[in-house]
Amino acid sequence: MIRKTLKKTSKSERLKTFLEKYNIPREYLAANRRMVSRAVLLGVFIAFIPMPFQMLAVLAFIPFFRFNVPIGLAMCWLSNPFTMPPMYYIEYLTGSFILRMEIEPVEMTMEWFSKNIDNIFIPLYFGTLVYSVFGSLLAYWAVNHFWKSSVHRDKKLHRDDRL
Repeated sequence: MIRKTLKKTSKSERLKTFLEKYNIPREYLAANRRMVSRAVLLGVFIAFIPMPFQMLAVLAFIPFFRFNVPIGLAMCWLSNPFTMPPMYYIEYLTGSFILRMEIEPVEMTMEWFSKNIDNIFIPLYFGTLVYSVFGSLLAYWAVNHFWKSSVHRDKKLHRDDRL
């Protein structure tokens, strides 16, 4: 379903005129499996990293990787003001557990964070590394798997309809 919508949108005349008007390379909006799965990989990887301007970080990868830019940007929105506190807390707990560090009781105040940043920085970013790597690889695999299964299902339906 999503695959067909992306394919249909990428062939839109309005999109073609938009790309020509603003001189945007067409590959930034390519709707094939490789470009979409790379965008999901990169967007999810950046989404798990606690830092400001995550969308700019995704855009910084444009010269180095070819990916569907709007999907990459949308994936970094997984971490939003509602999901950030639980995500980062779980990353902190995971990093503390793996590094066998004492878990500090957390208060959601800027004063507490400024006092304890030295204690939580290493476990937080170690947990971030774990979730960024494994989460993005899992998302990459899932997109590839479901895309391929969708293609196979559509081919089978098409083959059955011809008989």
